[in-house]
Amino acid sequence: MSGLSAGLPRPGTLPAPLAGLPVAQIGILVPDLAAGIATWSALLGADDWLVYTYGPETVPRLTYRGEPGTFRMRVALTGDAPQVELIESLAGPSIYTEWIAEHGYGLHHLGFRVPSAETAVREMRASGVGLLQSGGGYGQDGDGGFAYFDTQDSVGLLVEAIEVPERRRPSEAPPRGRG
Repeated sequence: MSGLSAGLPRPGTLPAPLAGLPVAQIGILVPDLAAGIATWSALLGADDWLVYTYGPETVPRLTYRGEPGTFRMRVALTGDAPQVELIESLAGPSIYTEWIAEHGYGLHHLGFRVPSAETAVREMRASGVGLLQSGGGYGQDGDGGFAYFDTQDSVGLLVEAIEVPERRRPSEAPPRGRG
């Protein structure tokens, strides 16, 4: 395959548990969150970012390739339908460090909102799609979850099931540039 069709997924290959759901999030890996926010604010005309640091301290249930996860990342979120998520990897190993090593920075995943991340994991596994990384319990009330699935061959990138917490913790201050 070459030209415009290279790297494009085959039609109808979104796994059944997510098929038919609208894309809720576009996940983009950036080397520096402050610079990413500046760039994407200019592109989107948006400056209303929510910023969170996720890791073992803030997400009680982390997994990476079937083992307890120790990764950390900082994210910035803006908009909806779809939401743009910028991700700066702070510590690995993780699917972020893997992706950066293999593909570099840029588009990483499409996210889909689901009522339950745990149910999505069960259904995706039942349909033959492997879980790469997950997290749960990051909301103020211990709810909220995310799960990334191995769909690179069929979709062309990863997909994420997102269970939005009922109440998020307060946003952190946006990061300042490195200096």
